[in-house]
Amino acid sequence: MQVLVFSLVCAAFTTIYITQPVLPVLRQEFGVDATTASYTIAAVVLGIALANLPFGVLSDRYSVKPIILVGGVVISVCGLVCAVSTRLSFLVVARFVQGLFLPSLTTCLAAYLARNLPVDSLNVVMGSYVSATVAGGLGGRLLGGWIHPPLHWRYAFVSSSLLVLASAWAAYRKLPAEERRASATMPRAGFLELLANREYLRMYLVAFGAFAVFSSLFNYLPFYLAGPPFGASTELITFMYLSYVIGIIMGPLSGTLSNRIGNGLTMVAGSLALGLSMGLTLVPSIWVIPLSLAGICAGFFAVHSAAAGSLNRKLASSRGRANSLYVLFYYLGGAAGISASGQAYALMGWTGVVTLAFLILCIPGVIGLIETRNERGTGACRP
Repeated sequence: MQVLVFSLVCAAFTTIYITQPVLPVLRQEFGVDATTASYTIAAVVLGIALANLPFGVLSDRYSVKPIILVGGVVISVCGLVCAVSTRLSFLVVARFVQGLFLPSLTTCLAAYLARNLPVDSLNVVMGSYVSATVAGGLGGRLLGGWIHPPLHWRYAFVSSSLLVLASAWAAYRKLPAEERRASATMPRAGFLELLANREYLRMYLVAFGAFAVFSSLFNYLPFYLAGPPFGASTELITFMYLSYVIGIIMGPLSGTLSNRIGNGLTMVAGSLALGLSMGLTLVPSIWVIPLSLAGICAGFFAVHSAAAGSLNRKLASSRGRANSLYVLFYYLGGAAGISASGQAYALMGWTGVVTLAFLILCIPGVIGLIETRNERGTGACRP
């Protein structure tokens, strides 16, 4: 079960970031600016944000395994379209369709696990799920800019498509038969009711702000490092993404830290670490960049894990819908952050991106302070 889950989620997340390390190559090959090249990432993120809630509803109504298979086929076909695209507009549209169907592999799989596994097994398998999101994000970057030479980025799409198709087929054939559990007796809040709850809404805003900062920094990092004073190669830029592996470690550590000091204070600490590390990227030394990126990853995953943990500790019902909204805000933040930072980069370069990121970072930082105060008032900061 863990192998199936890890493989499917890792393949899905590999697809998201496959063009990120080769954005400068795409800019030159298609003759576009940095912002336009970045649409190959923003389109996927936007597609995920738009389709996450509908697929959440579908997973509640229909069997999940056929949805996973159909989604895997569509994503794979679109990946092959990306590989042969001669115009950036075709590439962006195909990437958007991929984003629309990625929740069929992630959101629907999470719903399947929650519905069919006992609590003890669910905790273990979901650990594999979270680790796979980090490994997939790293794998996509390595696949696009390191495993395949940067100028051969089209082959990366072929490899990714084969991985997705194989893992979706394996999940369809090997996942145990689904059980439909009666849940009609449990009252469920709708999406609007969940949004009207201020405690839940604060966590959604944390997800929005944190991922807006994180996605912006990593999306425009290749342009920053490729230019003066660094002049880094695509291979070196891709190697910098190895800092992403910090997320595999920070997930469990953040949970332990939150149990000790509270989710709110963990969000504050993560925001501070993220902010300080962003400032370090302004130091014009290639040796400082890996350290700053490690700090950015540590801070972000601390905030992200604490916010998700806080949300689920608050929930009494409607966990699926509430978590769907969390993912929606998460990816909307990513799309908004990449788009807004594109304008900031055009106006002020990397300094503009970092300045905007500092402003957005106030959202999780301030909400973390609010949560800290509330947790101390209720005595929630305990193991």
